[in-house]
Amino acid sequence: MNKHQQQQLERTRDYVERLRREHPLRDLFWECTLRCNMACRHCGSDCLKESMVPDMPFADFLPVLDEVAAHCDPRQVMVETVGGEPLVRPDLMDCGRAIRERGFMWGLVTNGLILDRSLAREMAQAGISSIALDVDGMREEHNWLRNSTVSFDATMRAIEAVQTIPGLTWDVITCVNGRNLPRLNEIKQLLIEAGVTHWRCFTIDPMGRAAQDKSLLLTDEQFRDLLNFIVATRIEGKISLSYACDGFLGAYEGLVRDYFFYCQAGLSVASVRANGDISGCLSIRSDYSQGNIYRDSFWDVWENRFEQYRDHEWMRRGACKDCEAFRYCQGDGFHLRDGNGDLMMTCHYNQLKNVKI
Repeated sequence: MNKHQQQQLERTRDYVERLRREHPLRDLFWECTLRCNMACRHCGSDCLKESMVPDMPFADFLPVLDEVAAHCDPRQVMVETVGGEPLVRPDLMDCGRAIRERGFMWGLVTNGLILDRSLAREMAQAGISSIALDVDGMREEHNWLRNSTVSFDATMRAIEAVQTIPGLTWDVITCVNGRNLPRLNEIKQLLIEAGVTHWRCFTIDPMGRAAQDKSLLLTDEQFRDLLNFIVATRIEGKISLSYACDGFLGAYEGLVRDYFFYCQAGLSVASVRANGDISGCLSIRSDYSQGNIYRDSFWDVWENRFEQYRDHEWMRRGACKDCEAFRYCQGDGFHLRDGNGDLMMTCHYNQLKNVKI
């Protein structure tokens, strides 16, 4: 890493230390359903059309919002309704409207399958603040990953629809795999022509349904190709592209994102799962829940039971024990660890350790 990167890493480390002390809640994810109208090959949640876990009644989630509003400015907190597929909830617009009436921002992550202009009008009336959509390739690659013959066309209609919502913040997510990696330039052009200005590329982790198909995972060489594509696209400047908040990237830090990596789980991000469990981030599939809204105060858990998220010294074990990057990486993202705290997935820093840019 060069001198500028080292300086920025130190600044980020100082910033994270302050976050640990202050932990201002900024993003609250509500897993409002585990039902989904699709069966994507790469689903980390392994969601089903009919889930064994029933949708949480919105009345059960309301006390969480009231607690948060009593302790911080709700205008500074984004409540993200996620799933499953949130749009399968018939009361979602009522939920969104009630979230906005309490002063919070309201966001949505959707596969876009049923999002048309009519639904976009309802979202606008309910006060939607942000939407994330998925475009996982050109038609063939997207439909393959989404396990659907109609998903690509539906997503492109959804992109047209969201652009009719005034003041909306929205972006497109692409889950990069071996099939769509060679077509990233075509995907980029497709998105630009469709009016997309903000784009995020994710890699797929072996969890949920994706754990059964290793072909979804990128090799080390393919991962470097992806990051180099992101660097080149950011320099080109035709679309704002970034890599996901997936892990510490060594020499690529500061080049593929607008910030330097730190795991935000439990520092500024919390989540309420469909069964009421209180956790740091919904990307964490192992059980790091610290309470449950049906028996605990959400705010008490956030304030007093999240030490595991805020002091990462316990992560100095295994491959991390003597790693020279631990000062900045701090054990990487929580979602990479199993229930015992051991790294169960690839460390990006080790993948990229010998790369020179």
